[in-house]
Amino acid sequence: MNRGNLRDFSTNGRRLALLSVLAIVIGLIGGLIAWILLRLIGLITHLAYNGKIGWSLVAPNVHHWGIWSVAVPIAGGLVVGLLAKYGTEKIRGHGIPEAIQAILENDSKMEPRVALIKPIASAITIGTGGPFGAEGPIIMTAGAIGSLVGQFLRLSSMERRTLLVAGAAAGMSATFGAPVSSVLLAVELLLFEWRPRSLVPVALASTVAEGVRVWLLGTTPIFATGATLKLPWSIVIWAICIGIAAGFLSGVLTKFVYWTEDIYRKLPVHWAWWPAIGGLVVGIGGLINAAALGVGYPTIRLLDSGQVVWIAALSLFAVKAVIWVVSLSSGTSGGVLAPLLMLGGALGVILSPLFPDHLVGIWATIGMAAMLGGTMRAPFTATIFTMETTHNWTLLLPVFMASIAGMAVTVLWIPRSILTEKLARRGVHVAREYAVDSMERESVREIMVSREKMTTVPMAAVVGSIRAYLSEMPDAMHNGYPVVDNEGDLRGIIYWSEMLSHSADRAEDLMHPVTSIEDWQQVRAAMGVMAREQIGQVAVVDRTGSWVGWISRRDIFTTFRRALDAEEQHEPPYSLPWLRALWGHYNQAATIQGQGNTNKKHDLAGRRFTRFMNYRKAFHHLPRNNQSNEPDD
Repeated sequence: MNRGNLRDFSTNGRRLALLSVLAIVIGLIGGLIAWILLRLIGLITHLAYNGKIGWSLVAPNVHHWGIWSVAVPIAGGLVVGLLAKYGTEKIRGHGIPEAIQAILENDSKMEPRVALIKPIASAITIGTGGPFGAEGPIIMTAGAIGSLVGQFLRLSSMERRTLLVAGAAAGMSATFGAPVSSVLLAVELLLFEWRPRSLVPVALASTVAEGVRVWLLGTTPIFATGATLKLPWSIVIWAICIGIAAGFLSGVLTKFVYWTEDIYRKLPVHWAWWPAIGGLVVGIGGLINAAALGVGYPTIRLLDSGQVVWIAALSLFAVKAVIWVVSLSSGTSGGVLAPLLMLGGALGVILSPLFPDHLVGIWATIGMAAMLGGTMRAPFTATIFTMETTHNWTLLLPVFMASIAGMAVTVLWIPRSILTEKLARRGVHVAREYAVDSMERESVREIMVSREKMTTVPMAAVVGSIRAYLSEMPDAMHNGYPVVDNEGDLRGIIYWSEMLSHSADRAEDLMHPVTSIEDWQQVRAAMGVMAREQIGQVAVVDRTGSWVGWISRRDIFTTFRRALDAEEQHEPPYSLPWLRALWGHYNQAATIQGQGNTNKKHDLAGRRFTRFMNYRKAFHHLPRNNQSNEPDD
């Protein structure tokens, strides 16, 4: 292996091809699952609120049953509670946190029961008025399918994770017709890496699922809005304001969700009854504003098209926020993306009178992206998702800035998002920051100790004399030492612990084979060798195989410490002594000139000449190269 084998990305072509083929199959399955679940939600909605068979996604009609419509979400909550208790508890929640936990704790393994019960429970919840989107259950179900495919094959944990995430991305892509943002969501929330080995299969699954959606549902964007032309640049400023407001409300909603969950835990009833209690609140909210119930996609379309008036948006926001928080905290099954979109769209309409031109649909679309980006802390996903679902690409910049502003507020205000807080309460910490490992940026040659500086042990040396010699050199104490022959060539390694516990005559008798690594390789490769071999030192060789140095765990720790210093140590600002000197002389010249101006004999030309001479004098006294900073007298 030589320097030419260093690549920007480490990807095995054969494994990538295998995962890509499997991802295409998972994309097909995910697209079909999304279509089936959407139809199932429509069927239950029509049966529960209209008393007839229908398949389209519609807002629940509370007027059909009147006040008795309150019982519909209660009944749905009872069924979901029983499914969770006697089926599997893993159907509780909105899908994405459960997928993350499966990735982090269970080697990306999900139970087959989840793939069967989760969509049924979610369809019942949403179809009976639950204020959730279909995307969370679809993501969970399609992800479970991907995980199951990986479990039936001889794959690594990382490869199973890729297939799980491929299924999740396929489910979201087929639900919203947003293949690119589905991949971005996978990267920002689920993959925990940016590598071709996972990015390519996930992108293939998402694209195939989008193809299935186009085949079954057509090409019309789910939240289509008309193109907006000739927008002023100032819209970016107002978009940032919406983003700040959305970020603040995102934090408030996140805190209320888990505050309400804590209240549920104090109730003297089993958790299986919680969804029914949440259903009671949902039913009452439906009597106040029925548009807040159900999957909400038709209502979001109205918001984005500017067809919702201010007072209606205020009522929608208040009712949706309350029933969503209470229902989500109860542990029922449903997604969070659609509720966030509705809340963000309503927020944009509410704030629209404060902004110029009263472009209600535009502010609703920007608010939708800002709420999504702030709550989920995924601004790239929120931006591209909004563009893909509305096809209003002229809003790209304001939508992006609103998403960034929303994320900035929540990141600075609350430690975890609505997704990761649930996991933190289960003892699982999720790191959301991506960066190139400092161990990938430095080579072994840069941190190794050269052979000339190493304390070596001759093969023929007597062990007792070696112990005595090294004991007198505390600075040279190490766990192991290189053993060399008469020519100085490396022959092995001898460990200090064995020299203390054995009574061998010569170092050669205690010598072990030494593991080596080439000097052009990265420090991370050396760490991998130490971890696999369970050793603390490796020899460094050049391209010809000659021994050139030594690297130990201490050297790696030193490298990591430098990376910490680069993050934590703040250096003083760059100093410009000549600028300070110029400023001082200018002030002095201005003082002299001010005193001279008291003499009415100086005219304008004289003052300008005096100022010029003072500047010239100031420049004359500036320090030169390798001279003192003090001006000459």
